[in-house]
Amino acid sequence: MFICNGKSVCKGIAIGKIKFYAKTSQAVVQRKIEDTEKEKKRYAQAKKQAIAELECLYEKARKEAGEESAEIFHVHGMLLEDEGYNDSVNHTIETQQVNAEYAVALTGDHYADMFANMDDDYFKARSADMKDISERVVRILNGAADSCDLGQEPVIIAAENLAPSETIRMDKSKLIAFVTKEGSSNSHTAILARTMGIPALVSTAVDDSCNGKIGIVDGYEGKFIIDPTEDILESYRAKKAADDEEKALLQQMKGKETVTGSGKKIHLCANIGHPSDLAAVLENDADGIGLFRSEFLYLETEDYPTEEQQFAAYKKVVQTMGGKKVIIRTLDIGADKQVKYFSLDQEANPALGLRGIRICLTREDIFRTQLRALYRASAYGNLSIMYPMIISAEEVLKIKEISGSVREELIAEGVTVGNVEEGIMIETPAAAIMSDELAKHVDFFSIGTNDLTQYTLAMDRQNEKLEMFYNPHHPAVLRLIQMVVDNGHREGIWTGICGELGADTCLTEQFVKMGVDELSVAPGNILPIRKIICDMK
Repeated sequence: MFICNGKSVCKGIAIGKIKFYAKTSQAVVQRKIEDTEKEKKRYAQAKKQAIAELECLYEKARKEAGEESAEIFHVHGMLLEDEGYNDSVNHTIETQQVNAEYAVALTGDHYADMFANMDDDYFKARSADMKDISERVVRILNGAADSCDLGQEPVIIAAENLAPSETIRMDKSKLIAFVTKEGSSNSHTAILARTMGIPALVSTAVDDSCNGKIGIVDGYEGKFIIDPTEDILESYRAKKAADDEEKALLQQMKGKETVTGSGKKIHLCANIGHPSDLAAVLENDADGIGLFRSEFLYLETEDYPTEEQQFAAYKKVVQTMGGKKVIIRTLDIGADKQVKYFSLDQEANPALGLRGIRICLTREDIFRTQLRALYRASAYGNLSIMYPMIISAEEVLKIKEISGSVREELIAEGVTVGNVEEGIMIETPAAAIMSDELAKHVDFFSIGTNDLTQYTLAMDRQNEKLEMFYNPHHPAVLRLIQMVVDNGHREGIWTGICGELGADTCLTEQFVKMGVDELSVAPGNILPIRKIICDMK
């Protein structure tokens, strides 16, 4: 028996035979090319075929995992059509006189590295998307086959990594769990796993030696047990039966209000970073979207996204949510999310530098473009706007001056604008301490506990060496949260939590007792937290 520890991305227990999925190697050799125009035509034809394949995958995913899970393949198609991506491939072919395979691989590596070097887990996960689309084009250029045959019996798939396109092509009736060596909880493969309810682990020390053996995937404890003893096997069969029963009970929480036995109602919403995450929001019956990170629009392009591009994305989200509240955070570029075309200076301490609302207030043209798109989209649903990294009432007043003028400008143009609530993130100690004053100028507070914790403790949350010191349950953090809730209520505004602590079930009851009005968490945490709250007296 051998046990691999990993990170769970979808809870559950699976027992079955292991199949190690080995990707077909895409060897890329650099070759000198004389006729670069011919090579660029080869690339254009391969790209056209790749887009056709993605359209077929979209239809398959739509039928098996739902419209929003399928949206990733539209996104991949858009990435292949991206002007910056195509310019990079063609420029490499032209200037370096190299073959298309090499130019695509080089461009794909560049984009993948850009995302991988970000500290935000969601955007790190986009690195896999760039690899996936580039590998698809290289495979077509190489004339290689595309197959994901699982065999005749249900299996646990183990792999180095899995691209979304590989995951969706697999026969779901034969797939009972995923275990990968690489990947993250924010990858589209992980999202698909959660949408389909398939137990999944990432960051495991798995290799092909497990192929053909019996395995157990424990998505609760993050364990992959290979070749278990009979006693362990029997124990997990009993656990799986109990787990299946518990999941059936959780499904009964769908459609119910999140309300305690004493009648206290909590709005239980979802955090998302891309329109393709909407399937998981709907599947898990969230009351709305408490945090939609708009940065993907800026990180997935080679130039500032236009008003029309932004409007289309925001409109899609609010329409899909069918009248439920959607809170969209204005761009939070800077710190770990660097975008080349913003031309930001190198900073000694970027977490404390030019980021979030500070960029918006110093680059008003960018800010006004985003606000125009947001206000236009507000006519199609229940949209609220949230501003990050606030430290003073003066900032809020300046923001409201700009947003007010944008709203008036649109109305003067004859554009329909909805009734938009404006709120701020409380993620700096300054904002928490000044929340009594800030509450007079906004419609709501949303506490970003990730940054609030690191700034309060003066501790980089990304520094693994500080893990033994980093305590998100620190009394100072909890006192600040209580202060913000109390100050918000005194001024008649609601207060939510959208940081990771919102999904910490050890604190759920404490947050309710503090008076927190809303919790916004990853979609997969909605039903378990609803059950905890509904079970409260």
